[in-house]
Amino acid sequence: MTAFVLTVFLLVYLGLFLGRLPFLQLDRTGVVLLGAIALVATEVVPLSGIGEVVHLPTLALLFAFMVISAQLRLGGFYDWVVVWLDRRALAPPVLLGAVIAVAAALSAVFSNDIVCLAMAPVLAQLCRARGYAPLPHLLALACAANLGSALTLIGNPQNMLIGEVLRLDFGDYLRVAALPVLLGLLSTWVIIAGLSRGHWLEASASLLPSALGRAGEVGVPLDRWQTFKGLTVAALLCAAFLWAHWPRDLLALAGAGLLLTSRRLHSRQMLGLVDWQLLVLFVGLFIVNHAMQQTGLPAQAVAVLADEGLDLQEPAPLFAASVLLSNLVSNVPAVMLLLPVAQAPVDGPLLALSSTLAGNLLLISSIANLIVVQAAARQGVVIDWRAHARVGLPVTLVSLVIAAAALLPWRA
Repeated sequence: MTAFVLTVFLLVYLGLFLGRLPFLQLDRTGVVLLGAIALVATEVVPLSGIGEVVHLPTLALLFAFMVISAQLRLGGFYDWVVVWLDRRALAPPVLLGAVIAVAAALSAVFSNDIVCLAMAPVLAQLCRARGYAPLPHLLALACAANLGSALTLIGNPQNMLIGEVLRLDFGDYLRVAALPVLLGLLSTWVIIAGLSRGHWLEASASLLPSALGRAGEVGVPLDRWQTFKGLTVAALLCAAFLWAHWPRDLLALAGAGLLLTSRRLHSRQMLGLVDWQLLVLFVGLFIVNHAMQQTGLPAQAVAVLADEGLDLQEPAPLFAASVLLSNLVSNVPAVMLLLPVAQAPVDGPLLALSSTLAGNLLLISSIANLIVVQAAARQGVVIDWRAHARVGLPVTLVSLVIAAAALLPWRA
């Protein structure tokens, strides 16, 4: 049975690395789901025991914030933010800084993927309408969304998982992450502004006032009441996370339930914007990784690495492993693999920062990057791996160095 579990595990993570399995019409979620089905069908993981294997608080928190983000998308909040920036008629370098600040702030609460999905198309239109080169601003959106999501324990799925499994305090993590994230965002602006010097405008562009803000027809029109409801619930939840000692997952579910009780927004609309594939991916990974842990092979591998001088229970090797695995199999699977060795107080923030900041390294390192690329392509803006690496590589290296330096005093 150990050989069977190992085979399933290797095939699943091969699929995560490749994005699919050869000759099969399966994406990453499909590959993980198929592996989980194989383990449950053979009773390696009994169907009756799935509730003990799957970490329900993480799923509940993730689902709840998907509902809150759906409320804001349907209320037109994200589109309004970009239109508001357009109305400021900012010069390109200033707009770049504004995009970085706004994307990071929103991603810290509402998830980087959602922010990129909502803002990227409108931002591309804004740049085109003003004659600005869209590329630096779209790359800034992706980098800032990844960086900003590292600020809190609700900014992205892997941080939610780390915070819930390791029971990290919301405020303590925020204090640790604030300085490296803020310095990383500042470095992002400096790097992209420096690389874009002399290339802020599109060829033959004329700096005419944009019609984007005046038209008010881009994306979803702003519904002030629905937006107010969503922002109020999010603000109350963040305050509760900071100062109350109630379970975050239950608080978030209560907030999501409050928003679902609406007379104007149908639950079908809101639930239609929930990323069910990501939730299924989580469930499948919990099952696959649990089965692998039960074989004892991961513990043996950790012991062998420690004998070779790479003790994953030490901060430096764990930091390096997190960065490497996050770029090989994506950050959520990487974090699930490494969580069992996270024992020291510093390990939670270390995993959260390293796995998230690593998402800027390559085009395929983060779903947020791919979302921006796809949205840009629909607007006629091509972002290939070279264009992304030109920005992503220095941004990632600088932000990781800053994070590593910030974590050193907190090691004990």
